[in-house]
Amino acid sequence: MATVSGRGEAGAIQIVLGGGNGVTTLSQDSPNVSDAAEAGDQFGFSLAVYDANLDGCSDIAVGMPHEDILGVKDAGLVHLVYGSTAGIGQGTPSLGFRQGIDGNMANTPEKEDWVGYSVAGGVSATGVPFLVIGAPGEDSSGFTDMGFAAYAYGVTPSVTTFHQDSPGVWNDAASGNRFGSAVAATSRHIVVGTPGAPIGSIDQAGAALAFKPSLNPDNIPQPLFGIGQNATGAGDERAETGDSFGTSVAMAPYRPSVSTTTTDSLVAVGVPNEDVGAKSDAGGVQLLQISESGSVAESQWITQDTADVEDTAETDDYFGQRVAAVNTNHGVFSTSTTMRLAVGVPGEETSADAQDSGGVQILPMLDSAGASDSWLRPGSGIPSAPAYRQYVGMSVAATGSVLYVGMPYGPALGRAVYAYSWTVASGGAPSQSWKPGGGGIPAETAAFGAVVG
Repeated sequence: MATVSGRGEAGAIQIVLGGGNGVTTLSQDSPNVSDAAEAGDQFGFSLAVYDANLDGCSDIAVGMPHEDILGVKDAGLVHLVYGSTAGIGQGTPSLGFRQGIDGNMANTPEKEDWVGYSVAGGVSATGVPFLVIGAPGEDSSGFTDMGFAAYAYGVTPSVTTFHQDSPGVWNDAASGNRFGSAVAATSRHIVVGTPGAPIGSIDQAGAALAFKPSLNPDNIPQPLFGIGQNATGAGDERAETGDSFGTSVAMAPYRPSVSTTTTDSLVAVGVPNEDVGAKSDAGGVQLLQISESGSVAESQWITQDTADVEDTAETDDYFGQRVAAVNTNHGVFSTSTTMRLAVGVPGEETSADAQDSGGVQILPMLDSAGASDSWLRPGSGIPSAPAYRQYVGMSVAATGSVLYVGMPYGPALGRAVYAYSWTVASGGAPSQSWKPGGGGIPAETAAFGAVVG
């Protein structure tokens, strides 16, 4: 929500270059980025880093769901900003993805479509780069906020759109489904969160839908399955009104055997409004395993009341509001030490005067959740004193070796982005940190770390 050229909440991304090569600020006023920065655009609301043109340089897809298109408020836009050996945005001009006659997506822009609310990018197992764009506010087929996703594929991207009214896609489209609220991808699979979907007569229970990143005869990613809590769960795992299953999704590649080249995907689905016993909105996370062929199995249900997991579930913890997953040994046989999960718990309370200070819980995706879990929270792992409404856990991201935790809220002195080893013990110190005003990062950076990647 940074101010750019005097325009409040226009948004910017601070890119910290490796090897101590400084910091680059990217905004809509940067070279080779089309459209000028405008107040309230929130450039950087979502982002995905991948090699979109297969030139060996990282490119950044930047979501801007609050961009106005052709005068339509919050219709939304995604900028694909290309990297080069000279730096980000220094070579090929950016490419925009938006609806309308001057855009490359189907449909016309409408108020609060929120194109770019979520993005995920990658390269398929067949070597095709792709980008998934969520637009959970899309109205279509007579349904308000039904939601849809766009799929851009190829070095010179072609774009198609899909939703719950598309052929073969699980369940029925309905108002308030918000398909596309969260998206995640590996080279084999795509998962789309639909937290407003009803399950039978249970309203706003939520669902997650899986696809392959290859087009079927209907010119959409091949649908695999959809899943809600009543599909596999029992007891507290069963769907309830307002659970919002699919608010967050994350996934990582998983090779189950040293003797095979088959690569599955392990998926984490956040259910932050899950009631745990009598504790409303305590939250939970459902782990799934998708085989390379596309079948699914429920692998584990996790709450803070799960056996041996540190801490206990409490009302309004919102465990699972954000999730990040990783295989730290990508491409090689996976074990419980390489498949790791970070769960944001923004409603966690450190003390009576530090309500919603939040925290991040790190857990194994294999073995039992409490076998090797650890906690990071303000004052213990997060090097900032606990305070009211810091909401730690609203911003987490995974790379193969590092967990990033953003802390954009609370007292200004504590706002930062912290990097941790995936094997950090509870209360362990970050390996690196970045703060506004230090290391080349501008001092006046509102909500610094609201999105990390």
